[in-house]
Amino acid sequence: MKKTIMKWTLLLVCMVVAMPAMAQFNVKALKGAAKAVKAVTLTDAQMTEYVKEYIDWMDTHNQVCADDNEYAIRLKKLTDGLTDVEGIPLNFKVYYVIDVNAFACADGSVRVFSSLMDIMTDEELLGVIGHEVGHVAHKDSKNGFRTALLTSALKDGISSQGGTAAKLTDSQLGDLGEALVNSTYSQKQERSADDYGYEFLKSHGKNPWAMALSFQKLKKLQEEAGAQKSSKLNQLFSTHPDLDARIKRMEERAISEGIEKPAAE
Repeated sequence: MKKTIMKWTLLLVCMVVAMPAMAQFNVKALKGAAKAVKAVTLTDAQMTEYVKEYIDWMDTHNQVCADDNEYAIRLKKLTDGLTDVEGIPLNFKVYYVIDVNAFACADGSVRVFSSLMDIMTDEELLGVIGHEVGHVAHKDSKNGFRTALLTSALKDGISSQGGTAAKLTDSQLGDLGEALVNSTYSQKQERSADDYGYEFLKSHGKNPWAMALSFQKLKKLQEEAGAQKSSKLNQLFSTHPDLDARIKRMEERAISEGIEKPAAE
C-alpha cells in the first residue's frame, strides 16, 4: 500500500510551492509575521539554503520513485525539454503517496504525487506542471516560502549567524510544512500563473490546451468528491478556486489562437 505523505505536506507549490505572499493567515499569524520580519533578515543566499534544506527533507521523508519506476519514466518523458524557467533549473521527482497533489519550489524542484498521475492524462498533468512553474517564474513560490518560514520555523526570531542560515530542526520543518499547506495565492497570482504556464508549455512545444484540460479534470473530480470533507482532494480544490472562469479563459485563448485540442486519451 502506498505511504501517506505527512499531513502538512505542501501543495503546489514550497510555494513552492508550492508551493504554495499572498499566503492568507489569520490575524494572529499576521502579527507574528510582522514581528518575525523585524527579528530576521533573510538574504537570497540564506533563502536558497532554507529551500534546499526543505526539499531535501521532503525527499527524505517521502518515498521517491526510482529512475526505473514506471511513474518516474512517464514523468521524465512528459517533461522532456522542460529544463529551466527564467534561468532556474527544473528538476522533477515523483512521490509514491496516496494524496492527490503536486508542488513546485522556488529552486525549481517540482514534485508530482503518484496518485495524481493515476487519475490524470499526460496533457492534464502538463497543465498542472505549467501552472506550478508559473508560480516559480513570478516568484510567488519564493515569497510564499519566505512568509511561511518567518511565521512558522523562524517565528521566534531565530536568525542566521555569520551569513549562514541557521539549520532547522525536524519540528521547525514540520511547522514550515504546515504553514505552507495552509497558504494560498491571490486570484491575480493564480491568473498570472495560468497565463505563464500556457506560454511556457507553448514555447516548449507542448500543447497549451493542457491548461484548460487540467482545470477541467479538477472540476470533474471536485464534483465527484462532493461534500466529502475527508477527501484527499480537498486541499487541491481549495488552492484552485474559480475553476469555471479559469477553464473558460484558457479554452478561449487556445481557440482564438487556432490551436487544435488534443484527442482524448
